[in-house]
Amino acid sequence: MRKLLLGLLGTLVLVGGGITYVVAARGGGPAANAQPVVTGEPITLSPGTVLFRNAAAGPAYGQVAALAASGAPRKVADLRCDRFAAARGTGICLRAKPGSLPPLSEVLVLGQDLQVRHRQTLPGTPSRARVSPDGKIVNWTLFVTGDSYAATGFSTRSGLYEVDTGRLVKSIEELPVFVDGRRYFAPDVNYWGTTFGADGNRFYVTLGSRNKTYLVEADYRSYRGTAILENAECPSLSPDGRRVAFKQKNPDGTWRIAVLELATRRVSYPPESRHLDDQVLWRDNTTLLYALQRDDQGSDVWSTPISPTGRPTVLIPDATSPAVA
Repeated sequence: MRKLLLGLLGTLVLVGGGITYVVAARGGGPAANAQPVVTGEPITLSPGTVLFRNAAAGPAYGQVAALAASGAPRKVADLRCDRFAAARGTGICLRAKPGSLPPLSEVLVLGQDLQVRHRQTLPGTPSRARVSPDGKIVNWTLFVTGDSYAATGFSTRSGLYEVDTGRLVKSIEELPVFVDGRRYFAPDVNYWGTTFGADGNRFYVTLGSRNKTYLVEADYRSYRGTAILENAECPSLSPDGRRVAFKQKNPDGTWRIAVLELATRRVSYPPESRHLDDQVLWRDNTTLLYALQRDDQGSDVWSTPISPTGRPTVLIPDATSPAVA
């Protein structure tokens, strides 16, 4: 009876078929956090728009949505993604191809109106996605084996696509990286979690090898990188290019957010200390966005200032993959 009631509520249509209320049951308790969803309205990558992947249970689960004013229904597009990112009128959508063995993923490069400009099928399952601040490069990370950075023996493949030229780099595994001044070679090298600077040339990426991770600073045109910090994963460069936020592994195997000042190499910690497995996003030069999983396996997008005197707050309930267009 309870399942039937939830199903009816999840498909209740209001106001001439435009708005659906999606109800998420949490932790086996009573239904809570009803999310009004409006469909059939266009979503664009207009400047300043905050977009995300809708994670509210119901027919619109996994679809790209736009942040609405407080109390207003969230607008959802027809586009369904497992990972989503956007910047300067360009978007990227990663989604697993159901039933494919071995696993395959679609990489969709999106334009201003979320229309598909390029489509690529690659081996692996979705992990990370980003767009360079100038909108000219989309990059992604796929799990080729494994499905968690906490597991041992996983393998990733990171690639990129130049929007203007159509150049496809299926893997950046050939990127020469120097650690402590010497060219690094190892059979188990993996790269993941790329972030580009405003010029579209400087970028940062995780190098994982021999049970260690490094933050690599790289030059795209010369195609060469240097490790600048150990124990750093999934970097995100601030809009002003002065800081890199990343996830840092704690002694107990969990991760927390850390911020590196590039000029001084000083590492500081925002007030958010909970376990996080995400590539954080800068909303501006002082605020970070990220998804945190709840105890009931749902997730919300949170916001935290980088100042240690601030306080984390929920920005978007039932959401993942925040993006600022």
